[in-house]
Amino acid sequence: MQRREFITLFGGTAVMWPLAARAQQPARRVYRVGWLSLSSADRSYAIIAFEEGLRSLGYRVGENVVIERRFAHGEMERLPALAAELVRLGVDVIVTGFNPITVAAMNATTTIPIVMTGGIDPVSAGLVASLARPGGNVTGFAVDAGGEILAKRFELLKETLPNLSRVGILFNPDIAATRNRLTSMTEIAPTLGLTTIPVEARGLDALEQAFAIMVRERAQAFVMQGDSVLFNHRSQIAEMALKNRLPTASVQRELAEAGFLLTYGADIRDLFRRSAVFVDKIFKGAKPADLPVEQPTKYELVINLKTAKALGLEIPPSLLTRADDVIE
Repeated sequence: MQRREFITLFGGTAVMWPLAARAQQPARRVYRVGWLSLSSADRSYAIIAFEEGLRSLGYRVGENVVIERRFAHGEMERLPALAAELVRLGVDVIVTGFNPITVAAMNATTTIPIVMTGGIDPVSAGLVASLARPGGNVTGFAVDAGGEILAKRFELLKETLPNLSRVGILFNPDIAATRNRLTSMTEIAPTLGLTTIPVEARGLDALEQAFAIMVRERAQAFVMQGDSVLFNHRSQIAEMALKNRLPTASVQRELAEAGFLLTYGADIRDLFRRSAVFVDKIFKGAKPADLPVEQPTKYELVINLKTAKALGLEIPPSLLTRADDVIE
């Protein structure tokens, strides 16, 4: 073999070798996350926070992880079909929010891991066997489970309205967790010198009647329980509250941004960000049954000064200094 032919042959082999080596390497795993939400697709902050959490752990959406998003747009009856669709897609894990969403996922699968970001009293609700050892295919976060948090919203309203004695509780009776919290709230209120006026609202068409009841019963303010159905109507509820001169407290900052007087609750963005840690552990082989349910570590108080001024209220300086955010 002549020297030129040898060099050509060797060079061609050198070029082909890395190509062949790469061809023999196993393809990188692309994980699939099912995202099941009762809310609308415009609740993008939750997905953004979750993706931030994934990136901090080395995942890149569209590269080594894909998120299959399904939104019920406030229609709970759509959740079972959407959950079943995610199961048919063969996702590796399903991320949910509050209890009705988690229940829909649980009814669709007993094998695919489920990470809940907003479990309300998940043991009593039957979502997990215990917080320390969930025991099934569900783990994640338990939020707003204690009376202390429920009482805090009453206390914040009383601090704003020293003469407060009659307070409404707006809730969705279709959600078992909110019914359970209603019991706790009606037990806590008298210890703070408050009479409660529970009013039901399953959706937008029930709000007019709910406000009419609160006005008739001389409510001076109201607390809205958190759920994704009423969350979707937050702007309309804020407008009706202002129209009826009723200061409103609730769970998460988006409601204060919509016009509620104040909100106090777990930092939802932080929970979605931290839920990526559960997902990462599951990707690496951990079983939900062995991953303890965690509690929120960050709570936030948000006050809407624009709403306070529209209602003619003076927010105490001591309350403003404790706020994590003030909307002006």
